[in-house]
Parts: sequence; C-alpha cells; structure tokens
Amino acid sequence: MDEEKHAITEDRPAESPVPPSSGSGRSAAVLQVLPALGAQGGVERGAVEVAQAVSAAGGRAFIVSAGGPLVHELRRSGATHVKLPLDSKNPFVMRANAKALARLIEAEKINIVHARSRAPAWSAEAAARKTGAYFVTTFHGTYSAGNWLKRRYNAVMARGERVIAISKFIAGHVRRVYGVPASRIRIIHRGVDFNRFDAARVSAERVAKLAREWRLVDGVPVVMLPGRLTRWKGQTVLIEAIAKLGRRDLRCMIVGSDQGRSAYRRELVRLVGRLGLNEVVRFVDHCGDMPAAYMLTDVAVSASTDPEAFGRVVAEAQALGRPVIATDHGAAREIVIPEETGWLVPPGDVAALAERLGRVLYLPAEARHRLAAQAVANVRTNFTTELMCARTLAVYDEVLADHQDG
Repeated sequence: MDEEKHAITEDRPAESPVPPSSGSGRSAAVLQVLPALGAQGGVERGAVEVAQAVSAAGGRAFIVSAGGPLVHELRRSGATHVKLPLDSKNPFVMRANAKALARLIEAEKINIVHARSRAPAWSAEAAARKTGAYFVTTFHGTYSAGNWLKRRYNAVMARGERVIAISKFIAGHVRRVYGVPASRIRIIHRGVDFNRFDAARVSAERVAKLAREWRLVDGVPVVMLPGRLTRWKGQTVLIEAIAKLGRRDLRCMIVGSDQGRSAYRRELVRLVGRLGLNEVVRFVDHCGDMPAAYMLTDVAVSASTDPEAFGRVVAEAQALGRPVIATDHGAAREIVIPEETGWLVPPGDVAALAERLGRVLYLPAEARHRLAAQAVANVRTNFTTELMCARTLAVYDEVLADHQDG
C-alpha cells in the first residue's frame, strides 16, 4: 500500500438544524473514501473540509483516494492520506481495495468509514463489515439507474447506518427510489467557504486583473454561467435567451471546461455564430479565481435542464451578493428565496429566462443592494462550510452514541 502520512491535508430527513457535535465522537477515527482528490469538485473539497473539522475537533481523520491536487491542502490539518486506486471500477481492483481498507481500519482502529462515491463504497462497505467499523454514506447525486444492474450498483450508497443527503431533493430521491427510511437519512447541504466567497476578501486588484484577462470593458453588463460544458447544464438555453433578449451591449461568459466533450463545445460555438453573438458570448475553459469572476458579474445564471443535487453556483453567487437566476427544480428551490435572494424560471424555458434577464439587468441600485444583503444573509445562515462540517460531525457522534447505548 502506498501510504502518505502528512500533516494535511424525514421520520427525519432533518429539515431542522442538526445540533453541533456534542463531542462524543471527538476521539473517533474517521476514514472517508472517494475516487480522487481533484481540485475542482464539490465532493472532493467537502471531504477535505470534513477531514479538517475532524482533526480540529480532536479526532483522527483519514482520506483514502487515488490522490490529486487537494492532497497538498490536506497537509495543513493533521489528517492522513492513503493512496489506493479507488477510482477503478474493475471488480478485481475493488476486491483488492477492500482488503487494503480492512487492513488500514484494523491497524488505525478506525471507528467510522464514510463513503462518498459508489465504486469506493463497495470496497469500503466490505471492509467495514469485515472489521466491525460503522458505515456512513453521502448521496451526492441522483445517479443514473436505467436498469436493474445500475440500480444494484447505486444501492450501496443507500446502505449506510446514516445516509447523508446533500439536499431535501436528494433525500426525497433516496426514499423514493431506494426505499431508505427517513429515520436513517440526514440532510446536510453543501457549504460555502466564506474565507473565499466573501466580497470583503476579494480585492479590486483581483477583479481588475480578471477583467483584463477576459477583455471586459468597464460599464458593459456581464452575465455568467459557470459549470462544466455538458448539455444538461443548459448553456444552449442561456445562449438562446441572450439572442432573444436582443441586446448587444453586454457580455455573456460561459465558464467551464468541456472535459473532453469537444463535440458539444463545437456545437455551442456554431450556435453562437448562427445567432450572430460572436461579439457577445465568450467561452472560458478554466477560471482560477471564481470569487473575482462572480464579483465581475451582474447576473449569475444556473440554467440546468436536469435538477441539481445542490447547485454550488447558486449558493456561491448569493454569498457574494450577486443577483442569481436558477431553474425552478431540484435543490435550487431550497437555496433561492424567490424575489428576495434571486429568481427561479422554468427549466429549458428560453423566453422566461430572457424576460427575467432583461428585468434583472435593469434593477435599480437600491434593489440590488437590498437583494445582496438578503442573499448573503441567506447563505451565512444556512449554507456555510462550518455548518456543513458541524452537522457531519454530529452524524458521526450520533452513530457512535447508538452503539454505546447498545
């Protein structure tokens, strides 16, 4: 095993806040498993943040993955990273992973194994069962389940002693599709890190630097859709809405990598050309300073045609006080307070999105300031990293207390 020990780093799907960790699990050893520690994903960053919280609370935190850029960030918190090919779906590799995880659990006296993805969960469940560790899962999405084999593969995520759902929308899906009783589900929304997504921490120099890189002109309104280039994220809907709006005095920034979907990217470029928007719509493969990108933006858009399991864009935009328009389904309904912190439009409805864009772009300054204050307050109250971590540690405490009581 290639081990790197570094100083790193509803019964009740609970709508009401889960109380902060009481401390019963502070000496616990928690092992999280996920495919890899890439820098951009919400799953990966959430795992790192929880590991840091476990270490800060006095516990011992372990993450097992195939590695990645976030391993370096882990080094600052006192957690341990163990490298295994958990990104593999090969049955033989998964079986070997289960044996390696069991050895690690026994050697380090792990109390709780927390699985955040399906292939690692199969190995982790087997290892937990063999060693007597307690098994917890987080449902991060709906997962495609077009046939019985897919459903069986997905079902491992429903077998945790507690199943964490990242939104009420996902909690409903877990109950409906996999039959998990609400008594085992805990809703813990993803958290926004206010050390990064705080307008007071984003300097004017950072914003100006990004404006130069994106060749933006002062006074020209900016509409931004962040998100990887994949069809269900709704880039075509926004582009067509911009065309219907009929304004050429703005810039529409489509920010996100195609992740190998070059055919879809070419389709979007052709659509922009056909609609005569070459000077209006621009594509940015990667942005290393998303807080500055939001601060440049007059309207942030989440145009997803399929429901979002959480919708990080919607929360981050509000955290920075930016007007946000999202589609009226999935977890966006939980994050946006309509007409107070943002707006919801029907999914795939080009005319509705164009109409709402037109209104928001003409919002008076006083209305923008009022909306910004309400949006920031909404995120600070309900969707912070600190709250996400406290609630996750409370779940660990709850599982440990169940077995102590037993």
